[in-house]
Amino acid sequence: MEGKKTLGRRKIPLEKIEKEVARYSSFSKRRSCLYKKASELVREFDVNLGIVLSSPSGKPYSFVHPTTDVAIDRFINPTTELDLGAQLVTAEARNKVIQNNDRLNEFDAREKAAKEKIRFMDQMNEARDITKFEGIMNTAEGFLNVQLKQLEDGASSSLHSPSKDADN
Repeated sequence: MEGKKTLGRRKIPLEKIEKEVARYSSFSKRRSCLYKKASELVREFDVNLGIVLSSPSGKPYSFVHPTTDVAIDRFINPTTELDLGAQLVTAEARNKVIQNNDRLNEFDAREKAAKEKIRFMDQMNEARDITKFEGIMNTAEGFLNVQLKQLEDGASSSLHSPSKDADN
């Protein structure tokens, strides 16, 4: 287990989150995950479901499928069959859940594609920057080679030319 980078899955004790902003943020994230999981249950297993939550500030939230009355009736008497009107309402609600779930999956796919495109563009920009830098370095190298050649030519010509005092 040498070189393990994360703590992995571990049990986190349930404690009140002291920071108010962190508590609200955590509630919102957990609520959306709970709603998503509830809609998956409705879609996959064709169940009647009701969730009632209260935010840290006391604001109520709920997720009910198909309707509040049907969910409560099913909770009170689980063996009761739905009448025709409730069955129609249930079917319509189920279709809406399926449509919304499909839209959510589409948005998730679009978000993933957009993130991948951004990552690709970042890589392209990085490669372009490296290419520019290489071009600048090649130009600088050429300029320095020309300067060095001029200095070498100037040094060698001054060594071979007779001095001005040689005529006297």
